[in-house]
Amino acid sequence: MMSRMCERGPDGAGMYALEQFAFGHRRLKVIDLSDRAAQPMFDPAAGLGIVFNGCIYNHRDIRRELESKGHAFFSDGDTEVILRAYREWGPDCVRRFNGMFAFVIWERDSGRAFAARDRLGIKPLYFSEIDQGIRFASSLPALLEAGDIDTNIDPVALHHYMSFHAVVPAPNTIVRGVRKLPPATWMMIQPDGTRRQETFWKLEYPAEENREKLSFEDWQEKVLAGLRLAVQRRLVADVDVGVLLSGGLDSSLITGLLAEAGQQGLRTFSVGFESVGDEKGDEFDYSDIVAKRFGTRHHRIHVSSDELLPVLPDCVAAMSEPMVSHDAVGFYLLSREVSRQLKVVQSGQGADEVFGGYHWYPPLMEANAGVEDYWRLFSDRDANEMAQAINTDYLQENYSREFVERHFAMPGAPAAIDKALRLDTTVMLVDDPVKRVDNMTMAFGLEARVPFLDHELVELAASVPAKFKVASGGKHVLKEAARRIIPKDVIDRPKGYFPVPALKYIRGEYRDFVHDILDNAVARERGIFRQEYVDELLANPEEHITRLGGSKLWQVALLEYWLQTNNI
Repeated sequence: MMSRMCERGPDGAGMYALEQFAFGHRRLKVIDLSDRAAQPMFDPAAGLGIVFNGCIYNHRDIRRELESKGHAFFSDGDTEVILRAYREWGPDCVRRFNGMFAFVIWERDSGRAFAARDRLGIKPLYFSEIDQGIRFASSLPALLEAGDIDTNIDPVALHHYMSFHAVVPAPNTIVRGVRKLPPATWMMIQPDGTRRQETFWKLEYPAEENREKLSFEDWQEKVLAGLRLAVQRRLVADVDVGVLLSGGLDSSLITGLLAEAGQQGLRTFSVGFESVGDEKGDEFDYSDIVAKRFGTRHHRIHVSSDELLPVLPDCVAAMSEPMVSHDAVGFYLLSREVSRQLKVVQSGQGADEVFGGYHWYPPLMEANAGVEDYWRLFSDRDANEMAQAINTDYLQENYSREFVERHFAMPGAPAAIDKALRLDTTVMLVDDPVKRVDNMTMAFGLEARVPFLDHELVELAASVPAKFKVASGGKHVLKEAARRIIPKDVIDRPKGYFPVPALKYIRGEYRDFVHDILDNAVARERGIFRQEYVDELLANPEEHITRLGGSKLWQVALLEYWLQTNNI
């Protein structure tokens, strides 16, 4: 299992086994580079041990509080802070952490194990039940490496993948025998295998009348102050921190705030691809503006179509779960280059979900809007097309639509727009962009930090009146606040994405590549997809694009390719 995760932790490894426990860790040295912070880490006096992935940004504040209570430390990092915080406060320790984390603590004397995952699911935690035990890992393929797993396709996950924009919410994964711990959740595992889970954080949106006490200008000030703090927190490291600068508003604002805070010699990185037809493959014009304005040490990384195809196998192998978004390979190649210079970067993921930047939000501002409007605007396939696409052995119920209905019915978000923002922030964001960035960066031992997912900033954004977020094409309050920091050309530009046109308009050798995946004996024997549907996609790939601009052919092929890559 550890050998399957070498890339996530290239700087060291440790293993420990005692009676019913066995723990392993691959280390990426970012805080306390000495061997004192190596893992697995132990507190012999308390009989506690830990394996941990992530970063606790307020670890120094917590350390001081624990020292005042009599705790003594042997290391300078955040891992030991988690261990001693658990000794002091038990499961409630997770409420004190500001950061991204997935960790498991074991209790020598009681035989219990305690697992936890951060509020926004930035760091992954997969587990599988085996005979008389539970295995866990930071990646699904690491669990597959250990064997003894039911590798049948999970029909709930398959439905989500094909209709809910490839978002598979926890606890499901595409593999029936592997689950994932939901975000903002801890799990206590007893010696007899019984488990208890508890959600320790929920995102709530106040009633609209309670949000009107501040002016639009006041909200701009609060948002900017919150983001400043989030960016500053994510500088906690004993190594340099750079920025993945796409040229969009979000990463440009992070760059500007770091420069404002006095960061010298800040390194920024952008990636671009060849254009296809009228679709441009890079946004270098905008990233150059920002790099010049703030005097960063900027690196343009241009990827030719000749280079893209050969790395797809390695990119897919780096995916813990099938990730259909075209930009996965972009982040993979960008991370490869950045990792040659840095170990930590800040990235702009999350702003669209948290501050209302997507095109499906304005219609949800209508008083009578609801689930139907969200589903119509977001889903990749309706029920009729699902029946045409998937063989009956795999297609059962309309799981995805029912999931959205349940989520919309939950308390804590009064209006349809709030319900959609909450769903996208706590579910879609976790299992699409955030997971993608974690997997692609950690494939090269690069740690990505996401200031827009600072939970205090997310709570603040939930309190901002929806009209201030969704107006003017989305992220209105963020855009207006940003005018104090970054050039207006970057703010007033048309909304862009991380374009990889070759995987949206599948032609030539890319079509041949996809055809070989779907036409081989393994795919035909598995029989997830109806052959007539596959043939239709292959015949006219550019005519089959999802509502969110993705290739339906690539979506089908990527799932099958991921299964083949992992020998499922």
